[in-house]
Amino acid sequence: MKAAANESSENYLETILILSKRLPVVRSVDIANELNYTKPSVSIAMKHLREKNLITVTDAGFIYLTDSGKEIAEMIYERHEAISRWLIRLGVSEKTAAEDACKIEHVISRESFEALKRHIEKTAEPSKTFFV
Repeated sequence: MKAAANESSENYLETILILSKRLPVVRSVDIANELNYTKPSVSIAMKHLREKNLITVTDAGFIYLTDSGKEIAEMIYERHEAISRWLIRLGVSEKTAAEDACKIEHVISRESFEALKRHIEKTAEPSKTFFV
């Protein structure tokens, strides 16, 4: 898997993934509204993601993740969800856990994240599945 260039690209890809689960189609305006960014900022970011072959944009302006874009988005989303749940389990408020997870998800190595997942699974209550 080819990594996205930076945290910003990863955030955009994750947002497209999340929106695609909620909306029939994703457009730049949807991303701008979700992230509270300006439409010109989103437009520039979409151009960069297109150039990196992480998204495609139809003539109608519908945005789709490519296979490599989806792979990155799903990796970031899994990290975000797992780290958030773990921090909440440790007693951190939902808001703080989500904010901190958003920072950690971009810098944690694959090795460290996999070790964290193994540890969480080992220490999870038997009746609760931590990872889907």
